[in-house]
Formats: sequence, C-alpha cells, structure tokens
Amino acid sequence: MDVIALGTAVRAARKSAGLSQAQVAGRLGMSRATVSAIERGTIGEIGLRKIIALCGVLGLVIQVVKRPARPTLAELRNEARRA
Repeated sequence: MDVIALGTAVRAARKSAGLSQAQVAGRLGMSRATVSAIERGTIGEIGLRKIIALCGVLGLVIQVVKRPARPTLAELRNEARRA
C-alpha cells in the first residue's frame, strides 16, 4: 500500500464514521492539517505509532503481507496480446 491508497482508506473510513478531520485530529492529539495531509497522501513523514492510532480510531487494521512479484516483460506482453 502506498501513501495515496492509505490516505484514500483513511478518508473513506472517517467519512463512513461520520467524523470530521478536526474530530479525528482531536482524538489523536494531532492537528487537522496533519489528518488532511495523510488523507491527501502528501505528508512527508508520519510515525507508525500515529498510523496505528489513526487506524484504531477509524476501525481500520494494518496488515503486513508479502508483496506479489512483479510481472515479467514476457508476462506483460502476453497479457497485452490477449487484450
């Protein structure tokens, strides 16, 4: 998951919970601007503990899984031929 996908998931969960950015920020002791930057995927750095806390407030979980292997050039060519 990249920061854009994380931000999208956070925004969707926040809106689903009926919370404003300010409400989420207040529960976590961070600024609304920080929550906004996370949601937009523009935050420079954020610690894992803050992400865990943010996910906890929004009912999300973090899952660590092995990244799938990237397709080879031959696989991409075959896929393009089938399309």
